[in-house]
Amino acid sequence: MKQYLLSVMQPGGPVPAPEVLEQIGRELETFHRELREAGAWVFAGGLHDQGSATVLRVKDGDVLMTDGPYAEGKEFLGGLCIVKAPDLDAALEWGRKAARATTLPIEVRPFHGEVED
Repeated sequence: MKQYLLSVMQPGGPVPAPEVLEQIGRELETFHRELREAGAWVFAGGLHDQGSATVLRVKDGDVLMTDGPYAEGKEFLGGLCIVKAPDLDAALEWGRKAARATTLPIEVRPFHGEVED
């Protein structure tokens, strides 16, 4: 069975109101429970905002560290979920459910190769 990355695309700007975040949290708990019950759960987690990032890159044989995100943008990676699915259509259905739960755009991407159960 293949594994797919569901990337949560977080818009920049103010954090939603606490009651909105609580509702999203409940929806995510339901989504994660459904993944586990279906045997599709691998891993999920949220990320701190892009300002907490440190970028490492090689230059002239050294590894340089820079604070902040690699690229500026209107959206950033806010969290991720790795799911097992038999094919892209099934992974896209999980992506639809994630989009409904988070109310945010979800990017679905396959990993290279097949994963043994």
